[in-house]
Amino acid sequence: MSFHQITCKVNGAEEIVTVPSNMTLLTMLREVLSLTGTKNGCTAGECGACTVLVDGEPVNSCMMLAVEAEGKDIVTVEGLAVDGKLDIVQETIIEKGGVQCGFCTPGMLISARALLNRNPNPSEEDVVEALVGNLCRCTGYSRIIESVQAAAKRS
Repeated sequence: MSFHQITCKVNGAEEIVTVPSNMTLLTMLREVLSLTGTKNGCTAGECGACTVLVDGEPVNSCMMLAVEAEGKDIVTVEGLAVDGKLDIVQETIIEKGGVQCGFCTPGMLISARALLNRNPNPSEEDVVEALVGNLCRCTGYSRIIESVQAAAKRS
C-alpha cells in the first residue's frame, strides 16, 4: 500500500496529512483529524450522513478518496459555526425541532447550507430536492424542511 502526503483546507485551516491511497475522506476526517461530526452511515453513498462541502459542493465523503482532497477546501459540520456562533441552519433546526436522534443532522445541515449558498430563497420543492440524498429515519422530514425555509427567511 502506498501513502501520500496531501494538503487541503479543512474548516478554514490548512491541513497536511499523510494517508494511505485507499483511505476515504470520511475516514481521514474522523480518524486522522478527529472531526467526528461527520457520520459514517452506510459507506455506500446512499444515506448522506457523511456529507461535507468540497469546494462548496455537497459530497458524500465515504465515496471520495482522501487523496482526491489535495488542494481542496472542505467544510464539515464543525466548520459551519463561525467564532462560536452557530450557522443559521443550525439555529433553525434546533428551534423548529428538526433534530431527533441526530445521526442524519450533520449531512442535512451541510446539504442545507449548500442549497442556501446557491439559492438564498428556495421554494419547498427546492429544499426537498436539495435534501433528497440525506435519509432520516426519525423526523419525517417536515420539520427539517421547515427549518431550512426558516433559515432562508432569516438569512
